[in-house]
Amino acid sequence: MARKAPPGLRARQAAQRQPPPGPGAPLQAHPVAEILDRLEGLIGSDKLLADLWIEGEVRGLNRSGAGHLYFRLSGKQAKKDVQLSCAFFARQNRGARLEQGDQVLAHGRIAIYKPRGDLQMIVDAVQPKGTGVLQAEYERIRAKLEAEGLFAPERKRPLPQWPRRIGVVTSPAGAVWHDIRNVLARRWPLVRLTLSPSAVQGEEAAKSIVEGIERLLDLPDDEVPDLIIVARGGGSPPDLQAYNEEPVARAIFACPIPIISAVGHETDFTIADRVADRRAPTPSAAAEIAVPDLAEQLRRVGSLAAYLEQLTGNRFEAEALRLSALRERLERSAPDPNGMRVELHAQARALERAIAEALGGRALRIAANRSRLDALNPYATLERGYALVTGPGGGLIGSAAQVQAGDTLAIRMHDGEIAAAATAVSIGEEASE
Repeated sequence: MARKAPPGLRARQAAQRQPPPGPGAPLQAHPVAEILDRLEGLIGSDKLLADLWIEGEVRGLNRSGAGHLYFRLSGKQAKKDVQLSCAFFARQNRGARLEQGDQVLAHGRIAIYKPRGDLQMIVDAVQPKGTGVLQAEYERIRAKLEAEGLFAPERKRPLPQWPRRIGVVTSPAGAVWHDIRNVLARRWPLVRLTLSPSAVQGEEAAKSIVEGIERLLDLPDDEVPDLIIVARGGGSPPDLQAYNEEPVARAIFACPIPIISAVGHETDFTIADRVADRRAPTPSAAAEIAVPDLAEQLRRVGSLAAYLEQLTGNRFEAEALRLSALRERLERSAPDPNGMRVELHAQARALERAIAEALGGRALRIAANRSRLDALNPYATLERGYALVTGPGGGLIGSAAQVQAGDTLAIRMHDGEIAAAATAVSIGEEASE
């Protein structure tokens, strides 16, 4: 596809066509390196030469041991062959199949190879000629970003289940914004929407879409959305080209907020769709994906409430049955007061009898012991007319041999005591004075 010359190119070309200085002007020789540097600067400043597709036939194909491909793109001008040297390095060609005589579209930039002073094209993508420039550009960017991991499923983030704020990057004038608002208002009216206007097609659309995403990220913290929808309606491939541009893909990839891409109709599939965390076939479908359905949630809450009520009723019934069983068990195991009272009275009477019997036996034993003690009590004999005699030391006199004449004696009777003196002692038939 032919592109317009960038601003300033015709002016520089006209300046280069100015006639040389006149005969009186001083001449100056320039080093080769200086001229090559100048040519390199001129080529590098030309936006067309820095990013272009060229159509031609592959000639002189050479594969180096390092995997680089060197060839010439050949074309016709005024029935003559014209050729441009090309270098397709291994890190870009990734094993691309290229054969001598292929008619191709090659993408890259024009550069000067200073060691030989050759003009060449540094190629970074090649597509068959019949592909079309838009499709070739799509495939080039897709392959590049896929190799960098921008499409990897494992890096895609889950969408928030209950978003409070949603940002929409689209044109405020199209039907897309109206459709998204209607769907969200019907499904989840609690969500708050923020429109970040952008162009959706044209040369400045890609830049506008990137700015629309960045604008949402620059909002105050309490207004930053939980989810972003990047959307536009259907259209021809050129209309959707902005969503195949590399800056848009990288802006979606770098966005810290999950993004839903809804570009075109269901059959359209852009690079933005591949990078986004979720792809929706249409903008209305994106709105449906973004939020839960209020009616469905109400039905779910109603079902849960009914289930909870049933579960609670079943639990109460089970607990009532358990308590009834425990009550019956308790009643069966509880003591009978009347029976316990009768048994207690019987035990009291038995205890009284046992105490009486024990006391009676003890009384009889005490009486018997008392009788034995009375029988053994020396003082008991006094009642029968006997007497106890104690000597001067107070000791009991049990033999006449313990007394000598003149000893003072005490004679204890049952009713008193007599003091006496021994005048004579008679032991057997003997007597002493």
